Amino acid sequence: MDEIDETVSRSYPMVPIRDVVVFPFMMVPFVIGRQSSVLALESALEGDKKIYLATQMDASQDNPAPEDIYEVGTVANIVQSLKLPDGNIKVLVEGLRRARTAAVEENGGFLRAEVILDQVAKVSKAKVSLLAKRLNSLFEEFAKLNPNLNYETIVQASQSTDAERLADTIAANLPVTVEDKQSLLEVADPVERMERICEFIEVEIEKVKMDKSLQGRVRRQMEKAQREYYLSEKMKAIQKELGRGEKDEIEELKTKVEEAKMSEDAQEKATNEINRLEQMPPMSAETTVSRTYIDWLVSMPWTKRSREIKDLQRAERILNEDHYGLEKVKERILEFLAVRQLSSKTQQGSILCFVGPPGVGKTSLGRSIGRATGRKFVRLSLGGVRDEAEIRGHRRTYIGALPGQIIQMMKKAKTRNPVLLMDEVDKMSTDFRGDPSAALMEVLDPEHNKEFVDHYLDTEFDLSQVMFICTANVLHTIPRPLQDRMEIIHISGYTELEKLNIAEQYLVKKQLKQQGLKPEQIEFTSEGIQEIINSYTRESGVRNLDREIANVCRKVARKVVTARSEKSEFKKVVIDKDQVQELLGIQKFRRSLAAEANEVGLATGLAWTEVGGEVLLTEATTMKGKGNLTLTGKLGEVMQESAKAALSFVRSRSGAFGLGKDFHKLLDLHVHVPEGAIPKDGPSAGIALATTIVSALAGIPVRRDVAMTGEITLRGKVLPIGGVKEKVLAAHRSDIETVILPKENEKDLKDIPQSVLDDVKIVLVEHMDEVLDIALESPILKKNGEEFLDEQRPPRIKQVNRPEVH
Repeated sequence: MDEIDETVSRSYPMVPIRDVVVFPFMMVPFVIGRQSSVLALESALEGDKKIYLATQMDASQDNPAPEDIYEVGTVANIVQSLKLPDGNIKVLVEGLRRARTAAVEENGGFLRAEVILDQVAKVSKAKVSLLAKRLNSLFEEFAKLNPNLNYETIVQASQSTDAERLADTIAANLPVTVEDKQSLLEVADPVERMERICEFIEVEIEKVKMDKSLQGRVRRQMEKAQREYYLSEKMKAIQKELGRGEKDEIEELKTKVEEAKMSEDAQEKATNEINRLEQMPPMSAETTVSRTYIDWLVSMPWTKRSREIKDLQRAERILNEDHYGLEKVKERILEFLAVRQLSSKTQQGSILCFVGPPGVGKTSLGRSIGRATGRKFVRLSLGGVRDEAEIRGHRRTYIGALPGQIIQMMKKAKTRNPVLLMDEVDKMSTDFRGDPSAALMEVLDPEHNKEFVDHYLDTEFDLSQVMFICTANVLHTIPRPLQDRMEIIHISGYTELEKLNIAEQYLVKKQLKQQGLKPEQIEFTSEGIQEIINSYTRESGVRNLDREIANVCRKVARKVVTARSEKSEFKKVVIDKDQVQELLGIQKFRRSLAAEANEVGLATGLAWTEVGGEVLLTEATTMKGKGNLTLTGKLGEVMQESAKAALSFVRSRSGAFGLGKDFHKLLDLHVHVPEGAIPKDGPSAGIALATTIVSALAGIPVRRDVAMTGEITLRGKVLPIGGVKEKVLAAHRSDIETVILPKENEKDLKDIPQSVLDDVKIVLVEHMDEVLDIALESPILKKNGEEFLDEQRPPRIKQVNRPEVH
């Protein structure tokens, strides 16, 4: 080996190398491809063929900085170099001396390192001799266990008396990581290095022995040479070595089953499943299925209950804190708690169904009930559910089977008496996968839900203590048998006064908190909130009102931040009517009468929709023809039949209305309900259609401030209808002064707030004659029908401010 002089500090061309550590006395071939490394190699070849090799910390870096290269490397002699066709150079180097990097500089496109050469330490020959013998024996043992080692090279080194050579040769051939080899290279003392190498070899020997021991144990246990069985048994052996025996898991499961205090049938199923699990191979697919099933059984709240709060005063306070109005619902909850106080033996849960338009607080009311009663609250959305398995679960024979949503919610609640809110129960659908509403009947039946059986659990679970609350926008999409199992509580839309109170007491405070505003920065006046309600929202609930208040708050928040950034003074913003119009822009809705003027053939009807009541205009016109009736406006079958019944009534009373007996043979009648893109149906527009037809034929305008609803018969009787409160509220919103209702709907007036009844005059009628007396601008003049048809008079339109009620 070529020697270098003993100068302590020297300068050499430097080549960073990847994934290899070069030791002294070591011959290493590798390929140089980086341009800087090629230049460093050429510089070394032009000189004394000495080069400094240091390992880079991250092998993925193409251009490592000096701090990315280990400080300790090896000065090597270039034994051979060969330029390859692709431009790379293959070199063979021989390590000479350890060296520590003192400084690195870039010179001529390559790195040149100033290094401090490692001086040979003086060591005790006796100690070195003992360590060399130990090292040789350990390495010989390791070589026998690992046939891949280059044993001849180490034998040659062991014959040498040089401790440095022996230690470095063995270190270079150890099957350890680059980091471990670098740590050995950085140890200058040969004695310490030999001791470290002995430790590495001992660890490697233990690893090889352990692996061979495991393989031997597995081979002795194997009866067949199948690959899956071999892996299974090897896993068992590894678990045994780690002290994680399968028996411990089985015992743990048995303990959990005992602690769960489940029903007798469920405990028997869980025990049988654990016994099956013991017989299964750990790698079997059935193992996971069984474990999951047992985990579900154990995690169910078989006996755990929430401590129920029965304090009526506290419950009433919480309900009033969270919601304004809704007296019927609050009264029902307080009655439920009162019964629980008097009869502690009453275990049967309650099943309520809140029905009302969107935005009136049905879902949030369920949360308040949970808080007021002290029960855990969980919510299940049934909108769009069309699979019966969503309720009852899948049988375990299916891959990926799970319990139904009811059982999943019970697991989530962790108690057997939660408040379970089933949202949007009217939005369930049906297809080839079954009818989820039919599966829900057992859940919501107080007589049967104590023995509810989920297909996955396949055992009875008691739901009788659950307080079920369902919400729906409409009832007609809910099957009648399912309705029969629930206590229906109708929640109507809010009046303007109620909306104002809700906004002042709840919505404004909530939005100030959410938008990060303080009361000294913004103030909502009653006038401003009233303007938002009247001109920017038209709804039964308060959801859009909440959005518009949030919109105002965001615009004020921007002004606050702008003032801060400009370091100017911010003045409190008072949200009045003018400020609302400035912030929210053009009014979306205009408060006006349903019609601009009293017109012939234009009557105001009232309709019920899923989002509350609406004013519905109906108009009719006559043309010379052959007695054809045309109905437009996307009317449903029932509404078309109402129009035909109204026309038949008018024909039967043609003499009383001053029409000729054969007027229908000389005139075509066209009845239209505007907003033709919206489907309309129902019998409640009957009297409005009849009034429109009479007005068009008799030429008498209909009063614009009168709205009406009711079903008509062929004899002119007015029959009761539904949705009275919503319809009267719609009339009130549109500044209608008089509302005509059927006499039999008088009982429904108690649900209408007194503030609305003070502003709207309610007229109860039993016959169509009463309707016409009130709705028409003037009495019908009896005259000869032929004279009426021959007249070519324009329709009378009269502007009125506040017409007198007849």
